[in-house]
Amino acid sequence: MVPRLPLMVICLSTLLALATFAAPLTALEAMTVSLSLNEGEQAWVMSAMPLGAAVGLLIAGAFGDTYGRRKTFAGGLWVTAVFSLVAALSQNGPMLILARIAQGLGSAGIMACGLGLVGQIYTGAARERATAGWAAGLGAGVSLGPILTAVLLPLGGWQLAHLLLALAAAVLGWAARRLPESVPLPHRLDLAGSLALLVGLSSLLAALIEVRFGLTGLVAVLLGLSIVALVLFVRVEKRVANPILRVDLFQRVAFSGATLAAFASGAGVLSLMSLVPTILERGAGLSPIASAVILLAWSGVTVLSALGARYLPSRLAPRARVNIAILGCTAGQLLLLMTGEAMAWYAVMPGLLMAGLANGVLNASLGNAAVESVPPDRAAMGSAANNTARYLGSALGIALVSVLIAGTRPGDLFAHWHQAVWMTAVFSLAGLGCMVLLNRRAARA
Repeated sequence: MVPRLPLMVICLSTLLALATFAAPLTALEAMTVSLSLNEGEQAWVMSAMPLGAAVGLLIAGAFGDTYGRRKTFAGGLWVTAVFSLVAALSQNGPMLILARIAQGLGSAGIMACGLGLVGQIYTGAARERATAGWAAGLGAGVSLGPILTAVLLPLGGWQLAHLLLALAAAVLGWAARRLPESVPLPHRLDLAGSLALLVGLSSLLAALIEVRFGLTGLVAVLLGLSIVALVLFVRVEKRVANPILRVDLFQRVAFSGATLAAFASGAGVLSLMSLVPTILERGAGLSPIASAVILLAWSGVTVLSALGARYLPSRLAPRARVNIAILGCTAGQLLLLMTGEAMAWYAVMPGLLMAGLANGVLNASLGNAAVESVPPDRAAMGSAANNTARYLGSALGIALVSVLIAGTRPGDLFAHWHQAVWMTAVFSLAGLGCMVLLNRRAARA
């Protein structure tokens, strides 16, 4: 029997984190008009929360394993509540961007320690059911965030959605007091590694955001700084007693495979689907709320598919599930090549449905693998590594897709969109290829 209260709090908090992430998908134009955002600020508004989340996930995972997952999880909810309020009160672009980065840091605590708590509380078949619920929370958040914002726009502007997100985060932060606490590790937090990771990932993601405007000197400096900081991070992690990321875990095929698959998912299907509302608005002339509702064919099916993943035949090995799911996501991406000039909204439906069906299975399988591929006392680390890979992949994919479709003339929109489809499909297939090679190496071993 799966205890309901912890799972409900964890799943609703995961939903909240993804709803906060997806809220600007249908509010960017309103934000631009309200705050007079320039092109660079628009790009940063869209990418600021993924930056904060990717930078904070591994640090939050280490903090949770070292000092307590419940404390870190609840802290993430309260940070999200405070800075959602700050976002709603923003008077200019920089203030909103900083608030979005802080929302990402809050969601890092939620995502890293939420799945870590699942690994701590549940075992065996109960864990598989619980991770399916967690994965459903991912899809539900992506589904509800854009719709919530679009519905509230005429009632109170884009600010009203952030006010409601702040209230929901505060309520869940209060409810998180009822969750069980993990056993702290007898080590100090790796401060040197945390600083190196913070500098390395923030510089890398900032470079990916700025590259949308060309290969400038700033991009080169940021990339160089990220390489130096991340090399230093790896050196530090090999030497400290309580690393943020145990480098030796990558020798485990299950851990490496889950991390690679998460990166491929972010750079492939997640980044492409994030831009579908833009294509529907620009190419088919749909309203933001209509585009958000159509996107449910992907995100809504993802929820149902994640919940139903536990009914797949038990003889289907976890690695096989991941491989089939990535292949299904790729097929869904390629079906979006059916879009073109004078397109109707239903042209995207086959691709959205196929990708949603496969993506739900993939999320559920990766959630389970993330906590089973690491020692029990490092469950938050496994969750953090998996989600960091997903956010890094999505940051890379969204940056490249945005470069392809930004500023295109109406007649060129779909030609560039088709290039984006092929590019993200290559990311997905590359992830599948790496998984196959890892499985063969494991079989030989």
